[in-house]
Amino acid sequence: MYKRQNQDMSIIQLVLHASFVVQLVMVILMAISIASWAAIVGKLTAIKRIQTLNEEFEQQFWSGISLNDLFSAAVQNSKLSGPMERIFASGMREYQKLRERRISDTGTLLDGARRAMRASFQREMDVAEAQLSFLASVGSVSPYVGLFGTVWGIMHAFTGLASMQQVTLATVAPGIAEALVATAIGLFAAIPAVVAYNRFARDIDRVAIKLETFIEEFSNILQRSLGGSAGSGGVNPASTGFSASGH
Repeated sequence: MYKRQNQDMSIIQLVLHASFVVQLVMVILMAISIASWAAIVGKLTAIKRIQTLNEEFEQQFWSGISLNDLFSAAVQNSKLSGPMERIFASGMREYQKLRERRISDTGTLLDGARRAMRASFQREMDVAEAQLSFLASVGSVSPYVGLFGTVWGIMHAFTGLASMQQVTLATVAPGIAEALVATAIGLFAAIPAVVAYNRFARDIDRVAIKLETFIEEFSNILQRSLGGSAGSGGVNPASTGFSASGH
């Protein structure tokens, strides 16, 4: 194997002439890289969609439309709505259920709505963070998998050279080059995954902050509505046609 001193040193030839274990490592790393790129593209599309839907709903929310009408639209459009709209629907649904039970305590109404929105928020974040752990694993593990292939390839190369009486650079270089390809493929798989993970983590943090801000703002609107109802002589379970204008 190591007597081919004038062999083709192209990447393809190096891969074809590598040992079985090194080739297996390369195949695994290439499969991981393809899966990583599929996750990156999917997550990039998903986050862009989340941001767009949140912005559209936020504009509607502060447009002055009745929150009852907005809630009805959110229920009908639940399968196509964004995280912010689903959080709003969860809080509004719990708020209306408590009022239908003629609960007049302001703290109970606000706590119920806020807990419902927090639970919905956590579900949305779990969905948004999907695949991040996979990208983190690819970024941290792939270089070591490639390094294993390189170490194994170098060991295999030197084992083959042990029986040779005369060892030159020309006989050593092909085996070492074949082994180093595994490290290169490992880095090729890891670097995009690390960059994508950092980008997505930052974008998801921004989405989370925006959703938490919305929860607090909507809670304030509910509190002002309950304060107005209490000041007018009690809480009418049917009087929930307030809006969020004036933001």
